[in-house]
This record gives sequence, C-alpha cells and structure tokens, in this order.
Amino acid sequence: GLQQDKLVTIIWGQHQGYLYLQLRDYKRGDRKHEQMTAVIEQLEREDLMVLAEYYSKKPWPRTTIPPAKDDVALKAARANTAVGCTGCHQDEYRGEGTQARLAGQTREYLLRTMIETRNGVRANNPGMTTLMKSISEDDIVACSEYLAGLTITPR
Repeated sequence: GLQQDKLVTIIWGQHQGYLYLQLRDYKRGDRKHEQMTAVIEQLEREDLMVLAEYYSKKPWPRTTIPPAKDDVALKAARANTAVGCTGCHQDEYRGEGTQARLAGQTREYLLRTMIETRNGVRANNPGMTTLMKSISEDDIVACSEYLAGLTITPR
C-alpha cells in the first residue's frame, strides 16, 4: 500500500471546514509551507473548497499505531484538563467543522505541529499558540503519542 510520510498530516477524512481554512491560510501566507504554497497560490477560493470537500469525503486511513501506555495516557489526560483540548476537538478528539480531527493522526506530525504552534513557527492560530505555551514540551510529547494511538468509534 501507499506509505504515509509520518511528518505529513493525514487529510483523507479530515473535516471539510478545517481543510478549507488551512488551504485558505496557505494561500494567504498565514500558514507557511513552501510546497503547499506553490500549489495553492495558483488556485481560486472555489478550487480550495472543492479540494477540501473531496478529501473530507475519503475514509480516514486505517493505521496500526498502538494505544499509548497508561502513564502516557494519564499525562495527556492531565494536559487536556489544563488546556481543554476536547472543548474544541470534541470527544474522542474527533473534531468537527473547522476543528481538526486529532485522533489517529501520526505522532510525528502531531508533535511537530504542536511544537511549531507553541514556538510561533505555525502562526495561523494565535489562540492555539497560547494554549501550547501553557503546557510543557513533555506534555506535548505525551499528547502526540496518546492522540496517535486513538481510534474513533463509529457513530
């Protein structure tokens, strides 16, 4: 099968509103990524919406990431209590609308994007930067491992 680059976000099955906002932010230059910007800058708003819709309708890929160990899960749960991740990202970290699904995303991608958000490298969501600064990098490592190992129960 297709080998997923673990530093690249999974977009198949991600929420349409979230995908659209990220594509829009790349086009505006609010979110920086050389390859994405090169592709997106040629597209119109309608194209971005069509792309977001297309990928949102794909099934989330099946991953074989094992659930986090109890100590890691506990540390991630404490970080969630401090920051309130599930307030926006919903139960099971499934996301909805303009909020990203985090469950089952790769650990490597989650870790990088949370650290980049914390450090202001990824600057298209200042509220998230503030939240990421309120927990330690150790907490972020635990969260990335915990979230990667989550599966979502169908509704």
